[in-house]
Amino acid sequence: MTDWLLALVPQYGLWLLAATTFLSCLALPFPASILMLTAGGFAAAGDLVLWQTLMAAAAGGILGDQLGYWAGRRYGAAFLTRLRKDPARDKLLARADAMMDRRGVLAVFFSRWLVSPLGPWVNLTAGSTGYGWHRFTLAAVAGEAVWAGLYVGTGHVFAGNVEAASEMLGSVLGLMAGGGAVLALGYWLMEASRTDVAAGLKDGQV
Repeated sequence: MTDWLLALVPQYGLWLLAATTFLSCLALPFPASILMLTAGGFAAAGDLVLWQTLMAAAAGGILGDQLGYWAGRRYGAAFLTRLRKDPARDKLLARADAMMDRRGVLAVFFSRWLVSPLGPWVNLTAGSTGYGWHRFTLAAVAGEAVWAGLYVGTGHVFAGNVEAASEMLGSVLGLMAGGGAVLALGYWLMEASRTDVAAGLKDGQV
C-alpha cells in the first residue's frame, strides 16, 4: 500500500497528505511519516509548496486528534472496554493511561511526534476521562506542528531521499526518547531521595 500511496503524491498532493495524517491519528495503518518525508522531497523539487505541505500534514493530524478525543468523550469507558479485548490495543491503552496520569499536557504533546504510536490511544483516553478540551487542543496542535515540521522539513532538506531522511530522524528521535527517559529517571530518584530524607528527619533518624 505504501508504494501505491507514494505514487499518488504528485497527482493528489496535499489532499492525500492531509487524509493520510488524519487516518493515521485514528490508529489506522497508513504510512503518514513516510508520506510526509516524500512530500517534503516534492516541495524541495518545486512540485509542492513547502508551507502548504506543512499545513496540510498538520491539519490532517489535528482533525484526527479531535475526532479521537470526541469519540472518547462521547462513547467513554464502554468503548475503551471493547477496544481492550484485543491484547495489543489493551497494552497501548494501558501505556496511554499511565502517560496521561503522570504527564497530562506533556503526554498529549509528546505522543504526537516523539512516541507517536501512542497518539491515537492518548486521544481516546483524554476524551474518556474528561480531560479539558482546551488544554488537549493546545497541546495537540503544538505537537502536530512539531510532527509535520520534523518530517516534512527533513524530507525537504534531504530532497526526497526517504531512506536517508528516515534513518536520520529515527536516530535523532531515539536519542531524544532515551535522553528523556534518563532525565525522568533522574528526577524520580531525586524526588525519592528527598522523600527518604524527609521521612528520616520526621522519625529522628537523620
